[in-house]
Amino acid sequence: MSIQVAVNGYGTIGKRVADAVSLQPDMELIGVAKTRPNHEAELAVENGYPLYAAVEDRVHLFEAAGIDLAGTVEEMVSAAAVVVDACPSGIGAENRSLYEAHDTPALYQGGEDADLVDASFNARGNFEAATGADHVRVVSCNTTGLSRLLAPLQETYGVEKARITLVRRGGDPAQSGRGPINDILPNPIGLPSHHGPDVNTIFPDLDIDTLGLKVPATLMHTHSVNVTLESTPDAEAVRQLLDEQTRTFLVPEGSGIDGAGALKEFAMDRDRPRADIWENCIWAESVSMEGPDLYLFQAIHQESDVVPENVDAIRAVLGTADAEESIERTNETMGVGF
Repeated sequence: MSIQVAVNGYGTIGKRVADAVSLQPDMELIGVAKTRPNHEAELAVENGYPLYAAVEDRVHLFEAAGIDLAGTVEEMVSAAAVVVDACPSGIGAENRSLYEAHDTPALYQGGEDADLVDASFNARGNFEAATGADHVRVVSCNTTGLSRLLAPLQETYGVEKARITLVRRGGDPAQSGRGPINDILPNPIGLPSHHGPDVNTIFPDLDIDTLGLKVPATLMHTHSVNVTLESTPDAEAVRQLLDEQTRTFLVPEGSGIDGAGALKEFAMDRDRPRADIWENCIWAESVSMEGPDLYLFQAIHQESDVVPENVDAIRAVLGTADAEESIERTNETMGVGF
């Protein structure tokens, strides 16, 4: 029997998760919820996704807009085996009581506080931590990218210390309320940014420092990575290790892909839906070793890299697959891997 999945919130992350869930042979998307009628609500109906009103008092707005509803969010949650909360940051915490009232396990996004949930989740880093949990947080796009990178390094070489500078996009392409922007901001101005402590929700014993800069861009984040390893491999061995990972893409030297814009063009040319890049994009040429210190640059697509993680978290919470099986199935159905 298929896992009955509901998605509460059908915006940047929610619509991508809904599409990914609909591709899974062991899952059925039973509905998505929106707070208001707009082009995304119309898209959900066009895609054949049952649409529910996230706020009961706004049902009449959907009716006035001529958008058919299947019911209210409470009805959707009551029918689901698991709900993916893809609402804006902070709203997930407000929704927790709704999920508990119907005894429905819930997945939240990285904008929620870690203390809201039983476990934070990354498929490559700590899949088993979510098994049987009622409330699980899929960590943020940046934390997801760092966890995917650090997990194989930790397992293969040991990590003595990680130091990351995150160059963060100012907003998503559709977030016009965050611009126009013409500045470069330390964000935050002191050590650490929130990303290091967030990585520690996946790897509690990892020694990591993170700094952040916010820049006037919307395409992707970029990480400047320095990791002191406990052993001293050569750079080619590290490249081979990272190339073997299923959710990392080593940008080949000589490809002409020199930044986020070219990466997005690369994804569009390969017919990725919404030009999404689910993988960490690591410039192979940047991977270098100085003694035990590893250096590299990677780019993270903030709109999409957490999407396969949400799919895997569904299986983890319900205990229907182990990490290797789930990751392989998700990758195959979504087309992860360039």
